[in-house]
Amino acid sequence: MGKVNWGITSGTQVLTAMGAIAVEALSEGARIITRDAGMVVLRRIERVEIECEIVRIRAGSLGHDRPEHDTDLPINQKILIRDWRAQALTGQKHALMRAGRLSDGEFLRTLPAQKRVIYRLKFDQDHIIYADGLELLCPVM
Repeated sequence: MGKVNWGITSGTQVLTAMGAIAVEALSEGARIITRDAGMVVLRRIERVEIECEIVRIRAGSLGHDRPEHDTDLPINQKILIRDWRAQALTGQKHALMRAGRLSDGEFLRTLPAQKRVIYRLKFDQDHIIYADGLELLCPVM
């Protein structure tokens, strides 16, 4: 498999019909709550161990409980931003932005590349899921 620089790191809590569940405990057929389509069925989950840069997002740095606790994401994972950052960086009220683009060195810090387990959730189409209080894009690839 090619280089993975987007996805969800181990320990991230994904919102499902059964409540928040760690991404590594999910399985095909799980019902995931999405922003754009309500409840959808997880078709596949890919697990890869790779070396990649990570952005550590401090709890509450993207809004109230966004994220709920410190969260690590690969630099190219897209996050739906719906605050002044979206307006300042794109001129739009909301925007899908790479975690790396939001890095400010204090509240969102890029960490050196290290080996990580990354999960990619696969659906029938692109969806925005809720994970650790963030809204993350899961693209069809």
